[in-house]
Amino acid sequence: MFFDAPQVMCAKKIIPGLWLVWTAVLLNCGAQSPVVSVTNFVTITITNFVTVTNYATATPVPVKAALVVAAPPKIVPPVIPRWANTLTAGVTLTRGNSDSLQATAKLESNKKTPNNEYNLETDATYGSANGIANSELYHGIGQWNHLFSPKWYGYLRGEGLHDGIAEVKYRFTLSAGVGYYLIKETNTSLALETGPGIVIERLGEVDTTYATMRLAEKFERKFNHNSARIWENIEFLPQVDIPGDYLINSEIGLSSSIYKNLDLQIYLDDNFNSQPAAGLRRNDVKLVSGVTYKF
Repeated sequence: MFFDAPQVMCAKKIIPGLWLVWTAVLLNCGAQSPVVSVTNFVTITITNFVTVTNYATATPVPVKAALVVAAPPKIVPPVIPRWANTLTAGVTLTRGNSDSLQATAKLESNKKTPNNEYNLETDATYGSANGIANSELYHGIGQWNHLFSPKWYGYLRGEGLHDGIAEVKYRFTLSAGVGYYLIKETNTSLALETGPGIVIERLGEVDTTYATMRLAEKFERKFNHNSARIWENIEFLPQVDIPGDYLINSEIGLSSSIYKNLDLQIYLDDNFNSQPAAGLRRNDVKLVSGVTYKF
């Protein structure tokens, strides 16, 4: 095979070029720098990517709304009914031309619940003039009312009396019946009561027991947040088989606050007996004024 001159000249130019390429390839295969170059490129690429990832992580996260916890409801303890007590005392003393002493004490307790009402009362009076007793009275009352409705109620009542001047050695009155509030408000009450009862007494030297029909009325009015009040009550106790033989007991009073738990009180008691002991008057009236302590 024979080559012409132009082909020989072209071969002379290509062969040295191929030799240079082959030499470069051999040199590249024996060295590590190309690998490092690729590793560096990869490392840079990952580092840049991580930087982007960090930026994405830094994106603000929406904050959830805080939960508002409502405070538990305030528990109000129920009001426990308590006894309301009053102690009244009064003394009148004279010396000189007339020596006299009049002393009175009265203790009253009341309690009201949604279904029941309780009233306890005891009082005593003693008086003398020139060494001779002219007043000697001991008295007590207890009554329980059970409400069937806001205004209707049933009651049990017991009363005891000793009056040495009126020669009532003892008188016990027991009764039961029904009552009705004509007015029942915070500061005003008016009630009527009626029911059968029995009276056991020793008047002078005579013992008597008889049936009665009790009729009663009670009224109370309070003023200025209980700083003052007026009251009135009356009861009629006729003997069932002898209507002309009866008892009437009544009281009317007024009290006004003078200092904290202290009141000034004045009341009038009237006890009427249609058949008194021999030689004695039918009517006994007692006017009492004193200081009352509430507790």
